[in-house]
Amino acid sequence: MVPEASKSANKFADKFIVDRTKPHRNSNVGLAVRRTRDRLSQTLGPPDFNRDMLKLHARDIVSNAVKPTLLILAMSLGGIYLGLDPIATCLWALTCLVCYAPLFLLARHVERMLENEIEVTRMRQWLFAAHFISGLGWAYFAYLSLPASTFSEPQIMQGALLLLVIAGTAIATATLGGALVAAFALPICMFAFKVSEGPTTGSMMMCLVLAASLPFLAYVAHHRNRAALTLLSFQSEKNALVGELETAKSMSDEARRRAEEANLAKSRFLASMSHELRTPLNAILGFSEVMANQVLGPLENTTYREYANDIHSSGKHLLSLINEILDLSRIEAGRYRLNEEPLSLDAIVEDCCRLMEMKARGKDISFRIDVEPTLLRLFADERAVRQITLNLLSNAIKFSPTGSAVHIRVGWTAGGGQYIAIKDNGPGIPEDELAVVLSAFGQGSIAIKSAEQGTGLGLPIVQGLAALHNGVFELNSKLRSGTDAIVAFPRSRVMEELPAVPTERRRSASGSV
Repeated sequence: MVPEASKSANKFADKFIVDRTKPHRNSNVGLAVRRTRDRLSQTLGPPDFNRDMLKLHARDIVSNAVKPTLLILAMSLGGIYLGLDPIATCLWALTCLVCYAPLFLLARHVERMLENEIEVTRMRQWLFAAHFISGLGWAYFAYLSLPASTFSEPQIMQGALLLLVIAGTAIATATLGGALVAAFALPICMFAFKVSEGPTTGSMMMCLVLAASLPFLAYVAHHRNRAALTLLSFQSEKNALVGELETAKSMSDEARRRAEEANLAKSRFLASMSHELRTPLNAILGFSEVMANQVLGPLENTTYREYANDIHSSGKHLLSLINEILDLSRIEAGRYRLNEEPLSLDAIVEDCCRLMEMKARGKDISFRIDVEPTLLRLFADERAVRQITLNLLSNAIKFSPTGSAVHIRVGWTAGGGQYIAIKDNGPGIPEDELAVVLSAFGQGSIAIKSAEQGTGLGLPIVQGLAALHNGVFELNSKLRSGTDAIVAFPRSRVMEELPAVPTERRRSASGSV
């Protein structure tokens, strides 16, 4: 079954520039990735991220600054609502906010500093001092005496609020180890001192809970600190790996660009040299033909006449080779211009078969042509289509055994396009050599051993001309099973058949004349 024209379009693309099946194409990228992975696997533990952790801690303090402020205001308003002394409550709230101010200001300063400007030891000391000052407000809260008329167990209420504040602070200060202890060691000691003045069962239990919560929450904060440190380590390693990949990608892109420029320069050189070589070669062909045909008079020496014929045949072979190189160079350089016009694909194929009939008859090879009916006209370059057909027919005749047949098929593709398929009964091509024979000057092992060697340009030219028509060229072959070459043109190049003019309209038109 003939494939659709759009099937596997990228499979044979860009063959003239890069063979994408080569495993070493991205060797630089692979080497960089392996080196980075080895370096990462040999890293023991997270690196030193003290400055990053300090900036992260400062960012957490600044982003959570509104929460303790709202909590203090809510507690003061709630206390006033429940009957506490308004002056004492407002004084506590003001004191607590003033104690938090140095921490917020220092955190904002650290957040705005550059990492290389941070002195780690000194800044940690300043932050610990600021956290200690922020805890003075809560020590003041623990020292306050709540009226028993409002709360049956006022100290339990104080302890519960302190526990809530400690838990919230443990989350916000996890990125700085020891900050929680620095802030709430004094408030818990103050609460324990206040409970000792008039201990009850509930207050003693709350004091024990607070005393146990501080090391527990400090332990939880320590683990959060380690998790943040590990996350920073992974982020740093990821950035390093991305940097290595970007460097390797740049190297690969630069190498590809240089290869494409070299390939383009090669194509331009071949096109220029081929053009320059054809001029003196035409003179050689002309004079050798004049000598061989004895146009200017008889040539007495038979050996000279044979030499003239040999010169002429060799010159024709050389001219054919130069023309192939010139065509391939134009295709690679993007200078091949299509002269598109409506044409009949079946008529061109039959004409090409007649041209190759004498060559096939010399090897006792017959042609079997199958053309599907009702083929519409194709909008394409007639010279290019002829060259595609002649190249495929020449290959089929070259590798077909004597007395065999070449099967030529012309018809519709599954997608509504048209195709040419030429199948021979030759020795076939090994699967691992298909990419080789489709590359410029590439020849398979069977072609090299053949007595009738070619230049290795026929199939690349077919592939390039098919791509210029937005078509697809596929080569299906197996050893000892022959080769099937298929060129499929897309549906967009098939011209729609014009509808016939209705009889009544023609009669009315003729009557109006």
